[in-house]
Amino acid sequence: MSAARDHRKRRGAAIPRSTLASLLLVIGGACAITSLAAAMNSRSSGGWVWQLPRGFPQPRVPAGNPMTAAKVVLGRRLFYDRRLSGNDTESCSSCHQQRLAFTDGRAQAVGSTGELTPRSAQSLVNVAYNATLTWANPALVTLEQQVEVPLLSEHPVEMGVTDANEGRILARLRGDRWYRVHFRQAFPAAKQPVSFTTIVRSLAAFERTIISADSRYDRYLRGQATLTAAERRGMNLFMGERTGCTHCHGSFIFNDQDTYAGAPNETPQFHNTGLYNLGGTGAYPAPNRGLFEITGVPSDMGRFRAPSLRNVALTAPYMHDGSIKTLADVIDFYAAGGRVIRSGPLAGDGRANPYKDAEIAPIKLSARDRADLVAFLKTLTDGSLVRNPRFSNPFHHQ
Repeated sequence: MSAARDHRKRRGAAIPRSTLASLLLVIGGACAITSLAAAMNSRSSGGWVWQLPRGFPQPRVPAGNPMTAAKVVLGRRLFYDRRLSGNDTESCSSCHQQRLAFTDGRAQAVGSTGELTPRSAQSLVNVAYNATLTWANPALVTLEQQVEVPLLSEHPVEMGVTDANEGRILARLRGDRWYRVHFRQAFPAAKQPVSFTTIVRSLAAFERTIISADSRYDRYLRGQATLTAAERRGMNLFMGERTGCTHCHGSFIFNDQDTYAGAPNETPQFHNTGLYNLGGTGAYPAPNRGLFEITGVPSDMGRFRAPSLRNVALTAPYMHDGSIKTLADVIDFYAAGGRVIRSGPLAGDGRANPYKDAEIAPIKLSARDRADLVAFLKTLTDGSLVRNPRFSNPFHHQ
């Protein structure tokens, strides 16, 4: 078995989740955020010192892949390097673009061979705090595990690494003097520093540093910005029980699967929001059937992870399959308590889906209420994130 595929087999299944979601939303916002997330290497010990926004806890880091500056520098370059794909055409950044809060603006991501993936590319912002990765896989709980998925996926092909081409991919990197130097610096004890194991660990280390906490909403909470009357009304609606938005988006990263170092382990939440109800049977279109694809349990049909809403104005289109185009449409969808598709192969009344979460129910919202909610969601955009040179393409600066 190849080194890459042997690495893929070593996946764990621990599933952590924080119980402090709503409380941390208040604490994380109310505390003064004195700086953007930044990190540096300690020259004396080689250790890593997190310099996090106040109110943001320390991310979990696997013992087998401790953070170092050398790994982060290496991971950033690998993240933007098309030579990491089987046909030398696509990088991680192809589907995770900084200007779009590390999404790609597509309803469905496109792999290196042109094949469409069934789901939209999720944002990597604050991904270090997610208890599970991808839309609906409770077994993927570390970035090291998740990075393997796009690299090695065959159905659909994403990066297109295979037994047949992995040697050529490694040869491309080993032939680059910059990589030879920096892999050795990042993994000085490795007999062969340039390997898929070290590639995965470097990418995961870089992705853990993509932390966002300087939106206008954050600055408002620390007294450095103001919100319009509409934005304040939208904030109050979002936080209140009338809409129930915080039931799924109530953590400091605006989801309900936040975790961090020292957080208790809990079963992660996945939700059926009534997006589909094929033929009135409760079914979602394959292969986008949520947690059901993993468990085969009927009640898991259509259950997906609630994404973070930070920078949500930059991450359209929405939902797991990109089937809702705008934030206004998303608000209308939740206000209706589900989606009705009146004709065609996807026809069905999602409001009546038998597996839909009980909390997804019609909400009486006026036109002003809907506009106010959209206005508030737009305050969650961190403009500094999309300009931060620490996350940018290093090949553009040569």
